[in-house]
Amino acid sequence: MQLKALNVSEITDYIKRMMDNDIILRNVRVRGEISNLKYHSTGIYFTLKDEVASLKCVMFNEYSRLLNFTLQDGMSVIATGRITVYEKSGTYQLYVQSIQSEGIGALYLAFNKLKEKLEKEGLFDSDKKEPIPKHPKKIAVVTSPTGAVIRDIITISRRRNPTVDILVVPVLVQGSSAADEICNALRILNKREDIDVIILARGGGSLEEIWPFNEEKVARCIYASRIPVVSAVGHETDFTISDFVADLRAPTPSAAAEIVVPDIKVYQRELFLLKTKLLTLMTAELNRKKKEFEGLKRALYLNSPAKKSEILRHKVENLTASLYNEMLSIYQHKRNDFLILAEKLNSLSPLKVLTRGYTIVLDKQEKVISSVEDIKPYDEIKILFKDGKAKAVVQEVKENE
Repeated sequence: MQLKALNVSEITDYIKRMMDNDIILRNVRVRGEISNLKYHSTGIYFTLKDEVASLKCVMFNEYSRLLNFTLQDGMSVIATGRITVYEKSGTYQLYVQSIQSEGIGALYLAFNKLKEKLEKEGLFDSDKKEPIPKHPKKIAVVTSPTGAVIRDIITISRRRNPTVDILVVPVLVQGSSAADEICNALRILNKREDIDVIILARGGGSLEEIWPFNEEKVARCIYASRIPVVSAVGHETDFTISDFVADLRAPTPSAAAEIVVPDIKVYQRELFLLKTKLLTLMTAELNRKKKEFEGLKRALYLNSPAKKSEILRHKVENLTASLYNEMLSIYQHKRNDFLILAEKLNSLSPLKVLTRGYTIVLDKQEKVISSVEDIKPYDEIKILFKDGKAKAVVQEVKENE
């Protein structure tokens, strides 16, 4: 006889009804250590674990608001509630109604003990930390070669500055051999000369999952690294020993990429501003030097022999022009005086009377004969007319009675 096939929801519903009707599972107390603690708007989600197994738990707000202490990863507690199936994922979980604290778990005690020891030895001292280079050329990323962590780091690094080289060093980031692989990777990288900074990264997880980064051997390898190490383990609220001993802690792997890889756009903007400022300063300095040059050029020209010669030439030209004008003025003045005197002389000239029909009589020496006493009969004389002259001989000389 063939069994009837049940769909997933039918078999899940069957299992849920069986668990809900189980008298032990309906009201159970579970002792364990809190891990993967997350506060959500609907309640508190976490995992209870021991050395062998783990159990998912949820405590909704109607119960969590009654707690009189704060839950923490690593805390040992006794949770009371009911275990049933969460149908959507097909997983069983403990729906917690109350929690009783039993103290700190073994891992947290070990964490605090190692932290106190290394702090006393000075492995956390800030004055021993190396500065992170501002312009790295090559970055080594020690992490798992698969998963979102390395993808995020590469994506962010390429977006911020594609010229930066990224060397991925694959290691296990959880498990018993993870610490040895991390230490080995750090030792190998420190033998190279081309690495500027190391990012030690992994995503979030429970305390035991990220425990390799809390091991003493990893802490001492980080401290011994001559290359600066950036620790980027877990979420922002997670702290590991590697965070304290590293040269810099990044809250997340993505933040590590943001911190270590400089944004080339910022430098491009700064370069543009510096270029603009330099151009402005150069233009201003060029204009100042140009004015200074023009001033020196003008001073040199004014004090040059050529300029002095030109000034003297202009002075001679001005004096020549002034002399010419003065001479012309004197000439005009004298000419006017001459014309006036000539006119007066002309008006008094005996020749003037010739135009009115008079004549002038001259002797042989061409002296004016003004009296009959100056001539005698048969003397030769000249007679001047207005338009010519004539010669004559005196026939008779007679004085006035």
